[in-house]
Amino acid sequence: MKILITGGAGFLGYHLARYLDKKGYELILNDIHEFDKSEYPGEYKLILADVRDKKKMDDLISQVDIVIHAAAALPLAKPDEIKTTTVNGTKNVLSLSLKHKIKRVIYISSTAVYGVPEVHPIYEHDKLVGVGPYGEAKIEAERLCRQYLKKGLNVTIIRPKTFVGTGRLGVFEILFDWIHDNKKIPVIGNGKNRYQLMDVDDLVEAIYLFTLKNSKKYNDVFNIGAEKFRTVKEDLEDMFREVGSRSRVLPIPSWLVKTPLRILEKLHLSPLYQWVYDTADKDSFVSIDKIKKTLRWRPKYSNTKALVKAYRWYKKHYKQIKSKKSGITHTVGWKQGALGLVKKFM
Repeated sequence: MKILITGGAGFLGYHLARYLDKKGYELILNDIHEFDKSEYPGEYKLILADVRDKKKMDDLISQVDIVIHAAAALPLAKPDEIKTTTVNGTKNVLSLSLKHKIKRVIYISSTAVYGVPEVHPIYEHDKLVGVGPYGEAKIEAERLCRQYLKKGLNVTIIRPKTFVGTGRLGVFEILFDWIHDNKKIPVIGNGKNRYQLMDVDDLVEAIYLFTLKNSKKYNDVFNIGAEKFRTVKEDLEDMFREVGSRSRVLPIPSWLVKTPLRILEKLHLSPLYQWVYDTADKDSFVSIDKIKKTLRWRPKYSNTKALVKAYRWYKKHYKQIKSKKSGITHTVGWKQGALGLVKKFM
């Protein structure tokens, strides 16, 4: 069985490649970013190709049986890049998969498609409300997936909660940096809201299970996230204790911080984008009953266990991480911008 992983140089792509390689799959990974070949010890084809390049994608998709489509422009990218990569790239993947009679396309969407709902848990049939270019593009990409389902292509849409794990940096590098230095951790609101995360290893295992057989019941949309999670304050405080940090949670009134964050985002002085701070002080969790029942699967990691595992990896590789330049992907640290000044007073 041959599988193409788009976005293969990204955080999820890296973990998928290592897991599926151990399962005996032949893998082709494509990305617009260079691959660190030392991190991919298996037998892979590592191809530099943009999902927006239909000719190159035609060649890659013609060689495989299954496509795991994880490529997308991240929220900090320019709006036009987000739209063209997420929407046009997904259209290329779907149309070429139909052309080459691909057995299944697994599309990695996001729970950002739900916006900032008031009622929880969130179910797969709930209303979709895009917040910013990233959320809007994901909704449009899902719409394309449903169109190609009607054309006869087997498509699975997965909506993961924010996932962490070994190698996950991005916005989490900011959190881990502050915890490493025993700083107070500001949280928007009182920290008593429940905010579901998940571990990347749980996500990868579920994706793998969708590749094992070509069941029509997989032609659907599935939420996925941790099964065990508590409030933001409780999960963080449990983490601090387990990793031996003297950090503590510092609640910040929402009205005091959201407007300044929105202004700083517009001025490109903050790494936090709208969906992050709009949901930070609210409950944010999805029902995972559907995927548990369909796959007969359940996640192994709670919020706290996922955070602890990711932080311990970060601490072990601290010097190496700090020696790298910052960027906008999830595999490098993001510039802290104005938050770096705030840190000095924490």
